[in-house]
Amino acid sequence: MQKTDRRLWWLLGAAALLSLGWLLATLGLLRATLAPEARAAVWALLGDRLALVGLTWAAGMAGIAWALQRWFAHWITPSVQLAEEAQVLLRTDVVRELPPKGSPETRALAALFNQLVAQREDLRRQMDAKVREAAQGIEQEKSRLAALMSELTQSVVVCNLDGRILLYNNRARMQFRALSQAPRLADGAELIGLGRSIYTVFDRKLVAHALESVQQRLRRGAANPAAQFVTTTRAGQLLRVQMAPVRQVGSDAAEAQTLAGFVLMLDNITRDFEEEAARDQLLLGLTEGSRSSLANIQAAVEMLDYPDLEPAMRERFLGVVRDEVRAMGERVQRLVDDASDGLKTRWPMEDMLGADLVLAAGQRITEVCGLPVNPGEVDGGLWLRVESFSLMQALVYLSARLHDEFAVRYVRLRLQPAGAGQHKALLDLAWSGQAMSTETVMGWEMDPMRVGGEASALSVRDVVERHGGAFWFERDRASHQAFFRFLLPTAQPQEQMDAAQFVRTDSRPEYYDFDLFRPTARTQALEDLPLTALAYTVFDTETTGLNPSQGDEIIQIGATRIVNGKLLRQESFEQLVDPGRPIPAASIPIHGITPEMVRGQPGILEVLPAFHAFAQDTVLVAHNAAFDMRFLQLKEKATGLAFDQPVLDTLLLSALIHPHQDSHRLEAIAERFNVTVIGRHTAMGDAMVTAEVFLKLIPLLAEKGIHTLGQARTAAERTYYARLKY
Repeated sequence: MQKTDRRLWWLLGAAALLSLGWLLATLGLLRATLAPEARAAVWALLGDRLALVGLTWAAGMAGIAWALQRWFAHWITPSVQLAEEAQVLLRTDVVRELPPKGSPETRALAALFNQLVAQREDLRRQMDAKVREAAQGIEQEKSRLAALMSELTQSVVVCNLDGRILLYNNRARMQFRALSQAPRLADGAELIGLGRSIYTVFDRKLVAHALESVQQRLRRGAANPAAQFVTTTRAGQLLRVQMAPVRQVGSDAAEAQTLAGFVLMLDNITRDFEEEAARDQLLLGLTEGSRSSLANIQAAVEMLDYPDLEPAMRERFLGVVRDEVRAMGERVQRLVDDASDGLKTRWPMEDMLGADLVLAAGQRITEVCGLPVNPGEVDGGLWLRVESFSLMQALVYLSARLHDEFAVRYVRLRLQPAGAGQHKALLDLAWSGQAMSTETVMGWEMDPMRVGGEASALSVRDVVERHGGAFWFERDRASHQAFFRFLLPTAQPQEQMDAAQFVRTDSRPEYYDFDLFRPTARTQALEDLPLTALAYTVFDTETTGLNPSQGDEIIQIGATRIVNGKLLRQESFEQLVDPGRPIPAASIPIHGITPEMVRGQPGILEVLPAFHAFAQDTVLVAHNAAFDMRFLQLKEKATGLAFDQPVLDTLLLSALIHPHQDSHRLEAIAERFNVTVIGRHTAMGDAMVTAEVFLKLIPLLAEKGIHTLGQARTAAERTYYARLKY
């Protein structure tokens, strides 16, 4: 729907007034030049035909209106649209050709604009090449920092003095997911993210106390002004936190002692604490029980020293000694067993892609044993929770013995899931050759592993037990193959986000934004903050229909975040929702969500609290936001949660920036801004496109003098599309 140009109405009004004035002036001149008798005769002729004169005038005006509209459509409107689209090219980094339309002169102007844009882009590419060359050293340092942070095994979070997170590594992301109260839905994203507050996890007073301790040590000139504290989270986890300062950069000694932020290094010690408490309890039980047993043994021994003790009593006291010794032995054995279990659980395990383990093991077998490894069936998406070094030792050891004692000429490695719901994987070392006795298998399993000149105190059974798995030998008579089978624990796929299929990401995700070190005006009203300084949650919903008030329900929510003018693709929220009602067949081709996909998914009353936590302290952004917000508002009473954040609508903002464009559908806006549409009519796909469009709109709003959130909301409410209701 295109709004009619106001100037066309002004021209039509002027034409109507001029024609009406001309008609009245003509009638006045006739009246002045005619005699009274002639005027009466003329009036008698025209009196009954005034309606015909009016209709003729109206028909003439309709013709004039049609001609003016065609003239506008050919000369004026294309020029206005060309000017709006040229503003996009001028004020943003969008690169595309302006479509020729309208009069020959306007088409020529569009071609000239395209030539100028091509020249500008050529100059920009040359400048970018020089900037890249000059900044190559800085980029290398940045890449090293990103690589270092991503590979650290400790959780690291860097915050500014307001407690806003400006850097975190992948380990911290996984740690906060474990701390989340709804890890299956929010994936920990409601706790950690660029621009989020660390005080959602830690008590503000506790962090302030640690900061004060760090500052005191800085003033004393301490070499390592760090502080440590232990705290519990809302999810009941126990964390040990080490805080280190981030100092101001400057040559002045006073600046070197001024804090710009702080670094938190986190360790989840819940399990360690529980194990230590269990060991303490066990030791206490051993001590108290042993004290009682020793006292009983001492009393019995003292009685046995009497020479005239009756044989029955002597046998009774000897029984006391035997019972107490046996009880002490059982307590000590329990202590040994628990210590052994603790050793196994503390054995360093890692999450590893199974295909990588198979590849590395195959290369190691060939290198050490000289034995070819033929490719087998390997599930490429299977992740294992293993200690890869000892497991590869076991595979190489078994392969070497097969080669040396049974003259096996090749082996094959296979990896498959054990079965649905078992969280186990089957790793097979297979070969073709003669049969092997059970005694031989047990001997190989129990013997210490030795390969060439290298020896290990561990056996294959030790390796399997420490993985909490199993090991056995099987023979497939049909294929004349035998194999050793390892039953191993699986792990959750590392960083497997559904949003990844909709977005294009670099090889290393951005989990940092040092611009957040800049101080913010915390006392400033949100409405007065610049659009570039706000944090946004850009979201979209897919629904069963278009009538939320008549029972239609949400079936998918997708969202991403914008902080400091940057789209954080990795900080996303995506969840299918069971609507509790049928999905109309006519809507399935649009969003692609079938009843089978939502069956077993959480309901909206479970999903909305997680989304509410994800979107807290941000401005909501959506395309045609009135539609999505209506669905959320209708659930406020049931959930007890109100989405009372400010809302911006890219539909209204586009109509504000480009009032003369033919369409403000998301696809049309994306085409104007040269934004690639991926995953259209999926909640996550539409949210990503909306976020990119919104970032393109911000500089164009600034060109119109709209810099703050309040100004944007006020201006958007005056547009034609703001009248839409759901």
